[in-house]
Amino acid sequence: MRLSTAQIGKCGELLVQYRLLLLGIESAPMSTDTGVDLVAYSPKLAQAITIQIKTNLHAKLSGGKGKEALDWWVPESVPAALIALVDLSSEKVWLFKREELFELAQQKSSGRVHLYMYTDPSAKPAKERLAHAYEFEHFIISNRVSELFGI
Repeated sequence: MRLSTAQIGKCGELLVQYRLLLLGIESAPMSTDTGVDLVAYSPKLAQAITIQIKTNLHAKLSGGKGKEALDWWVPESVPAALIALVDLSSEKVWLFKREELFELAQQKSSGRVHLYMYTDPSAKPAKERLAHAYEFEHFIISNRVSELFGI
């Protein structure tokens, strides 16, 4: 069975909500698509925090023929404070502040930023920058909850 793009996106939203709830953070989905998918509430900070979620079903060959990688495109105009990047195949969630994602993105084009992570450790990126999934461990949601939500 193949999942539709909408189903993949909804799975990503639910996985982020689940991970947040396991970490003690309540969240609710938005009913309209305005660039914010979830609103989470931090009781310690006493504030709502907006989250945009981008989801991959699994890694793909980079450029269609290179090493396996996950990749996400995010509009520069995204209004959310946080961006969650999801890989459903591993059930991993990375959580970035908007400005962190824009700084770490390897490409910028047509009002969007592109962040990718090689899942194949033998991949040799052309430039010296974070490019392998293991290099982004700091951004795994469970590693960020204290910093971002004050818990």
